Amino acid sequence: MNKFKLFMLWIVLAEILLLLSANRLYFYQNHDSGGKLYLVEAKRVIKEIEEQKLEASEIEAMRFDQYETIMEIREFAAGEACDHEYLVEEIDGKLYRIEYAEERSTRLPWYINLSLLGMMLVTNIVLLYVDTKVLKPFQDMSDLPYELAKGNLSMPVKEEKSKLFGRFLWGMDMLREMLEETKEKELAFQKERKALILSLSHDIKTPLSSIELYSKALSEDLYDTQERKDAAFRGIARNVKEIKGYVNEIVTASREDFLNLEVHMGEYYLSEVIKATESYYKEKLSVIHTEFQVDEITECLVKGDQDRMAEVLQNVMENAIKYGDGKRIRISFGEEEDCKLIQIVNSGCSLKKEELPNLFDSFYRGSNSTGRKGSGLGLYICKTLMRKMDGEIFAGMKEDLFCATIVVRKA
Repeated sequence: MNKFKLFMLWIVLAEILLLLSANRLYFYQNHDSGGKLYLVEAKRVIKEIEEQKLEASEIEAMRFDQYETIMEIREFAAGEACDHEYLVEEIDGKLYRIEYAEERSTRLPWYINLSLLGMMLVTNIVLLYVDTKVLKPFQDMSDLPYELAKGNLSMPVKEEKSKLFGRFLWGMDMLREMLEETKEKELAFQKERKALILSLSHDIKTPLSSIELYSKALSEDLYDTQERKDAAFRGIARNVKEIKGYVNEIVTASREDFLNLEVHMGEYYLSEVIKATESYYKEKLSVIHTEFQVDEITECLVKGDQDRMAEVLQNVMENAIKYGDGKRIRISFGEEEDCKLIQIVNSGCSLKKEELPNLFDSFYRGSNSTGRKGSGLGLYICKTLMRKMDGEIFAGMKEDLFCATIVVRKA
């Protein structure tokens, strides 16, 4: 039995206990020898009559609106029929029949029981709904994120008719398919790269063998003329140049296009991306007490991928937070021919100027990255995405300020 079902059982038991306790309390107060309401009220009436010394006619004319159970008092006559419950009491030497209606109060426990039973029914219906419509579907799909994290991308996503999790499962299935597609592309890419590197490595063997032969001939003084020696040196230089070319190809193949950065070109309003970025980072930066200023931007239609542009801004903002001193970050705007400029400036830059040309290289991390986590891919991704969107990004420094300028093409 899971924890929620155990919780449901305890709720039901608590409600039953409450129901029994309420009934026991009521019957204890109203059905013991001194606690019946009609007996209590009868004693009060008798006391009232004795104190006021009322006559028989006055007693029979009394009104009992202030009493809940007492209906009428008459002199007792043996054998006289009566439609109500009654008791006989002696008042000033005479017997009187005190009629009462005990059923007025006995209806109360039925109301209590019905109310409590109704509450139990509603509570159990709610708990059952939560168990079947929320917890059970959630438990059925709780293994999905775990399997995805382990790399099991072929695990099918069970269909769920519940409106509560339909959109969530749809999103998880899309994520699974995207991860599976990315994994297949990565495997194909790695296979192609491995084949390329193996091919280039094989091609390098030929010039290496030539250099080895030339070197051995020169070391053993097999060339008897200076002309032949010069030809050997030229052959070595030629093969070295060829090897350098192969090495450059290997380096290029190992650095470029290792990320699948697809861009879907379109048109969008730049202000929408800026407002979304401002809204996201305004609260985040207020928590760490960083002054955040975003200048006013005029409405402008630009070219590119809106989602990718948001990713570029996020990468630059995260760098400003990570590598700045946490005092100030400002986003300003400018114009240049048919382009819109976005400048993100942060204070506390400790980067060396000679490092600026390498900032946008893949896996490059500056001297100010010591002790800070990162992969050196953020700005490389920004550069790649902006160039694919026919834009650009570059960096600059002025005193302790670091400025990243993003160039976006107007539509």
